[in-house]
Amino acid sequence: MKKIQRKKRMVGSADRPRLVVYRSLKHIYGQLIDDSSKKVLLSASNITKDLKTQVGKAKNKTEASFMIGKSLGEAASKKKIKNVIFDRNGYLYHGRVKAFADGAREGGLNF
Repeated sequence: MKKIQRKKRMVGSADRPRLVVYRSLKHIYGQLIDDSSKKVLLSASNITKDLKTQVGKAKNKTEASFMIGKSLGEAASKKKIKNVIFDRNGYLYHGRVKAFADGAREGGLNF
């Protein structure tokens, strides 16, 4: 009989929130979530009003993902959030997800 492996669940807290990435064919979204209080602390995507014009100047989706990650990292630094748990949401750490993570690190987040 084959043993079923269960997926580990990442849990963010107020001290160390969870940075979740979701990507679709056209868009990428990032959220900082405090799972203990079940609240979204920050979010950023390429469809938010303040980032839409900035991301529109990007050459491709990977560069846009980097810019969104960087802006989310900078916004988190303003709220004094430094350490996060990176939840890639099942996506491979490659391409746009990696660019988002690199941008978030450059913005000031540690994971």
